[in-house]
Amino acid sequence: MLLVVALAALLAVVATRFPSFVTPRSLGGVFNDTSILIVMALGQAAVILTRSVDLSVAANVALTGMTVALIDAHHPGVPLALLVATALGLGLLLGAVNGALVWLLGIPPIVVTLGTLTIYRGLAFVLSGGAWINSFQFTPAFLSVPRAEVIGVPVLSWTAVAAVALAVVVFGRTGVGRSWYAVGGNPTAAVYAGIDAGRARFLAFCFSGLLSGLCGYLWVARYAVAYVDVASGFELDVIAACVIGGVSIAGGIGSVGGAVLGALFLGTIKNALPVVNVSPFAQMAISGAIIIAAVALNTRAERRRGRIILRPGASRPAPAAVAE
Repeated sequence: MLLVVALAALLAVVATRFPSFVTPRSLGGVFNDTSILIVMALGQAAVILTRSVDLSVAANVALTGMTVALIDAHHPGVPLALLVATALGLGLLLGAVNGALVWLLGIPPIVVTLGTLTIYRGLAFVLSGGAWINSFQFTPAFLSVPRAEVIGVPVLSWTAVAAVALAVVVFGRTGVGRSWYAVGGNPTAAVYAGIDAGRARFLAFCFSGLLSGLCGYLWVARYAVAYVDVASGFELDVIAACVIGGVSIAGGIGSVGGAVLGALFLGTIKNALPVVNVSPFAQMAISGAIIIAAVALNTRAERRRGRIILRPGASRPAPAAVAE
């Protein structure tokens, strides 16, 4: 609720200077611009729920995007459906690699995904030789899908809506989604309940990789260019969207709606600040301050619930804290 109020307040402030920013057409454009962030935030939310983090999502986008771009450029006869399936399959595979390393080798997720981030970027360079794939090299069908409209709404926006619907079902209506909450909320209790924590984390990484692979195609097709540094640093925006939306970095707490609202809030800021002539450097500072404030508020809320995160120097959690 607080985030909804903050988003409404932000729009109200911007509207005082630029009323056209809050017109339905303009807000629809903001949603469309934020669609890729929304889709990726849903995947990241699944990972964070299990007390993990996936730093390789943007590199996944770069590698899957470069792969399908090269196929389309050099083999224009390949059907678009096969290209999208390739992006989804490759993204799923990259996510599964992350999950397998965390599950089978017991390596901390931040270490695994920091390493695969570099590996996936390197593979994108090896595939392309460092060359760019530009708009004139793509087939018209490849580029047209994200821009096509259904009932006056771009397919890119409909894709985000479909991803949200999928996430609602997976998070709330399946045993896999419930296992993510259980593992993140109390890993010890989850194990006693018969839940395989490693498998749950593996499936969360697979889900994140699948959505990142889809975004690999969407990103390249929308911006009509593929290069090694596509989406560089975007993983920070994805994580920030989850944190702002109330997905707890301590795991076990979060929702699909929260991740979506967090992405929309961040997307609105990125669209609104240039409109009111805020410099790019100030935009970075403002975004960072919002992330810190969101983490502080979430941590405070968790303390009220009894899920206390240790402060620096503390030797053990208070009795009300969740057992690890």
